[in-house]
Formats: sequence, C-alpha cells, structure tokens
Amino acid sequence: MRQNEATFRFYAELNDFLPVDRRKVEIPYRFHVPPAVKDAIEALGVPHVEVDLILVNGASVGFDHRLGNGDRVSVYPVFESLDIAPVVRLREAPLRRNAFVADVHLRRLARFLRLLGFNTLHSNDFDDAELVEISTGEGRILLTRDRQLLKHGRVAHGYWVRSTDPVEQAREVVRRFDLADSVQPFSRCPACNGNLGAVEKEAVAAEIPPKTARWLDEYVRCDACGKLYWHGTHFQRLEGLIERILEDSLQA
Repeated sequence: MRQNEATFRFYAELNDFLPVDRRKVEIPYRFHVPPAVKDAIEALGVPHVEVDLILVNGASVGFDHRLGNGDRVSVYPVFESLDIAPVVRLREAPLRRNAFVADVHLRRLARFLRLLGFNTLHSNDFDDAELVEISTGEGRILLTRDRQLLKHGRVAHGYWVRSTDPVEQAREVVRRFDLADSVQPFSRCPACNGNLGAVEKEAVAAEIPPKTARWLDEYVRCDACGKLYWHGTHFQRLEGLIERILEDSLQA
C-alpha cells in the first residue's frame, strides 16, 4: 500500500509536548489510511484539549478532518485573548468559565487558586475517571500534570501544568487563562472551596481567641465547611503571596 505523508508545524506552547528536535520545525507524518487530524496530532504527542485552531493548507478544519497526501498542517494553542470566531473552533464553547478541577499532584495549586477566588475542586481521592467525569459533567477546566489524561476523548477543556513549583503553577494558570482581571482574593475557602461570607462578631464570639477578639471586629465563615477566618498575623503573608502570583500578569 502506498505511503502518504503530511507535514505538521506546532506553534507557541504546544511545542512543550514535543521532543527538543521537533520543536518549532516542520515534522513529517507518514500514514497509509488517512487518519483524522486529531488522531495524528495526539500521535505526535500533543493533547487535543490544548489545541484551538488547525489549518490544513491554509484552511481552518475541525478535528475530524481526514489528512491527505502532501497536506501541510499548522496547529495552534487555545486563544484566550484573541477572537478566532471567523474560523473553526474545535470545541462547543471557549474556556471562559473560570472553574477548575485539579488532579492529585496539584493540591497546593488548588489552594492558591481558591485564595485568588477561583472555583477549584481537588481531592486526593479523585481518580482519572472521576476527574474526567467532573470536568465534562460540570464544565470545569481539568488541570493536570499527566499529559496522557488530557488525551481522553471526553475531555474538552484542560491544561497540562508545566511547572512543579506551586507558586509558579498558579502564575502559569493565571497567565494561560487571562485571569488577572477576574481575581477576587479571600472570597473562597482555601481548605474546601466554599464561599466565604461576613458574620457578626457576636454570633461567633465563642470561636474567637480572646486576644484576637480584643482588637478585631471583622470575620468571615465558609458556607460549606463552617471554618471561621479573620485577618490575623498571616494575612500580610497571604497578600504577599497573591502579589507574587499576579506580578507578571498585572505588568503585561
């Protein structure tokens, strides 16, 4: 059977998924039976959820487009700050709901995103099947350190977190999804993801340490787990952490 060949070129951060010698260069892809372009992209190592635009010979196509001999394929990442409505979008809706589910490796990232006010689910008990179900069923962006998980056919919205440092991970997610203007610090419980709401000091007096009660009058409680919070000595440290996470995004 005759062997066919198409040429692929990946752009921007999609190159993170490729071996060094295949980054930012044209890559030959050989085949006998014409595959869907989605299958070819994932065979080359790039999860489909990281892709938002595919051009074949200069024309925008969907994931189900069949490759032909001699095709030249350009593959671009998700555009969060650029409107590409005139061309074929590869999922039903853009990633504009700022809600996440994070895998077992991203516990501290989940806490940091909650600290910034973003709805982020996380549990050490979530297995891969549950992560996929939560992401698809609730329309959440799946954050993971597992590239293979993002190749699951049901996952529509997801992102491979590159860094292993939790602060840099948070900065990476804020930049990737253009979140700096949507931050609402201290509006979510970092422990459980519930919403924080103001409570009267008198109503929670029995739960406040006496030294704190003497100088502080404002308190908030999580509507899910019931944990009580106030601006204690750790508050400035948390404000500094938020500034570190946002500094690059606010300067952009």
